[in-house]
Amino acid sequence: MDCPSIFSYPKHIAMKIKEWAEEDRPREKMLLKGIASLSDAELLAILIGSGNSQETAVQLSQRILGSVNNNLNALGKLSVKELMSKFKGIGKVKAIIINAALELGKRRGNSDPVQRPAIRASKDAYLLFHPLLCDLPHEELWIALTNRSSQVIEKVKISQGGTNETSADLRIILKAAINALAAGIIVCHNHPSGNTRPSRQDDQLTQRLRDAARLIEIKLLDHIVLADGNYYSYSDDGKL
Repeated sequence: MDCPSIFSYPKHIAMKIKEWAEEDRPREKMLLKGIASLSDAELLAILIGSGNSQETAVQLSQRILGSVNNNLNALGKLSVKELMSKFKGIGKVKAIIINAALELGKRRGNSDPVQRPAIRASKDAYLLFHPLLCDLPHEELWIALTNRSSQVIEKVKISQGGTNETSADLRIILKAAINALAAGIIVCHNHPSGNTRPSRQDDQLTQRLRDAARLIEIKLLDHIVLADGNYYSYSDDGKL
């Protein structure tokens, strides 16, 4: 005979959430399987944190959602007072949290999508990094990580050096790219002297990073040597 679901137990013997298998607890399930794996009730349970003497947070959340036919828009119309009066275990703080979370969701729907800059040419990369590096009296090395559409996912500062050199650890660069699920890397560092001609060390870094990134199917798109008002591109010079 199959064991009954924990949600079908009589309320007085319902298991506490901390007694569930780890992969079934809402917070742990989110960390293990991703937030998309959670039901609306499980997400609501994370918000309220606890249930009452007869229901777990998930069971209480299921009952709250059931009262509005599992319609989040309808749930968003319930006032703090209505939530407090209708559901045992929902006090003022929990009711405010529910209202606030649903309002944030509504505002997110009305927000414009994030516009990521796209790097189509070396000039785009130069313009991306110029505000960060143009006035520095010392060298810094940054990377831009891009997706398959050449849109910038994020910019990462890798190192800071002296007036004429900075070091770069390939492992740090590649780790950042892997963590961001990047398809491409653009490297940029500045020459405070104003001379954009790459050094021998710049050439070696570029070659080593290109070869290492290729092993994990990430492409080194460019290495920009930047000065205020001018730049050098390895890609434009055919060295990639």
